[in-house]
Amino acid sequence: MTKPSENRYEMVVGLETHVELKTRTKAFCGCENRYGAPPNTLVCPVCLGLPGTLPVLNRRAMELAALAGFALNCRVNPASSFDRKNFFYPDLPKAYQITQFFHPLCEAGFVEIPVKEGVKRIGITRIHVEEDAGKLLHDRPGVTAIDLNRCGVPLIEIVTEPDFRAPEEASAYLKKLRAILSAAGVSDCRMNEGSLRCDVNLSLRRPGQPMGIRTEMKNLNSFQSVERAIRAEYARQAAILDAGGAVLQETLRFDQRTGKTIVMRRKESTGDYRYFPEPDLPPVAFPAEELERLRASLPMLPDEKCALFQQKYGLSRKAAELLTEEAWLAAYYEQAAVHARSCTALANLLLGEVFAQLTLREPPGTERNETSLPIPPDRLAALSNLLSEGRVNSSTGKKILAVLFDEDVEPEAYAREHGLFLLTDESVLRQAAAQALQENPALTEGYLRGKLTVEKALMGKAMALTGGRADPEVLSRLVHEALTALAAFQK
Repeated sequence: MTKPSENRYEMVVGLETHVELKTRTKAFCGCENRYGAPPNTLVCPVCLGLPGTLPVLNRRAMELAALAGFALNCRVNPASSFDRKNFFYPDLPKAYQITQFFHPLCEAGFVEIPVKEGVKRIGITRIHVEEDAGKLLHDRPGVTAIDLNRCGVPLIEIVTEPDFRAPEEASAYLKKLRAILSAAGVSDCRMNEGSLRCDVNLSLRRPGQPMGIRTEMKNLNSFQSVERAIRAEYARQAAILDAGGAVLQETLRFDQRTGKTIVMRRKESTGDYRYFPEPDLPPVAFPAEELERLRASLPMLPDEKCALFQQKYGLSRKAAELLTEEAWLAAYYEQAAVHARSCTALANLLLGEVFAQLTLREPPGTERNETSLPIPPDRLAALSNLLSEGRVNSSTGKKILAVLFDEDVEPEAYAREHGLFLLTDESVLRQAAAQALQENPALTEGYLRGKLTVEKALMGKAMALTGGRADPEVLSRLVHEALTALAAFQK
């Protein structure tokens, strides 16, 4: 069998992203919409689908869905309606889902993502509103439990055109989507809690040929999982085609442990769901003035904020993109920048050492949010000022930063109390340079024999004698002067 080649087949990918809306209550009843409650405690006869109950539409859910449509450049329809999707959900008690099929709320939008060639536009076919299902739990041997708290939680499904041609494009789109929707206040988009999850539709074709048979991979809840699943399914389908077989239209799941896609069932077609208009809910009408009010209420979105950060704070495009990827991070930076003397130094500190500290302290795979960073913005700005003004060096800055993660201290007062300010007194630093040469004769002799690279090692020894507090430029010059004088004396 020939090895599947990524040049032989072109992948064609479309995404269906489910985003839970940030409402106080559920879509069709008054139950609280909250993650993390004890199982089956946020339920009522309506979301349990008991006989004789009737749904009542959550107005705020429709407003947030419309906001999502505007944020994603969609046409938001003044009139939309709900339908029944008849499909056996083991975790949705009434055995059908209230959704939108015939007349969705939003259509014909787009999102622009960064790619190697510049910017690529991903088309959005539709955004429809529906209710979430519950959750099956497989956390005990031989038993499947069910938690129905999520039943009836309002969500939107965002369906793209089949515009993706690489796994990296799919994850770039999801990152951009999360940034936009969280900035708009539509959802908290916490993938680890399931409030943003993705289904991947993928098919292969030879370049220039019609679309192949597609498969669907369900419920992927991290950017890495989406990329890995796409690569795994590409390899599986390519191997089938290379062997002369035919890809079947199937629903799969991605096994994180093995890195392979596994068939769950034959994929249903639209006709299998037997959609028909929901008889218990009237059509939804948005007056033009209400749609305009919603559009006008949109806050600044990531692309606009990225441009603002470059202009206002003098940041590079890359730094501005990273800081505006998530609404909480952009807000944190703006609060800190008010107190910063160098906004670029602040950005470098935040994206560099601060995130490095977070990575060391967090369990792998932790999804960050507004509670992730315990340092008050003004405290981080104060540390940035000490660094940018040269009053502390990078190693001392790291020490103070580590303290800030655990204690609410004022950086300048802490540096003064613990003697951490940069040493610039040349008489003190000249003495440290001389002591380093004296205490490390082997290194000094190596330099005198022509091994000039040991100068850096002697610089490190001298820095250690100052407790890491020396001005590195001054100390480096003084070490070099001491070595040069010694070499001249030896001659």
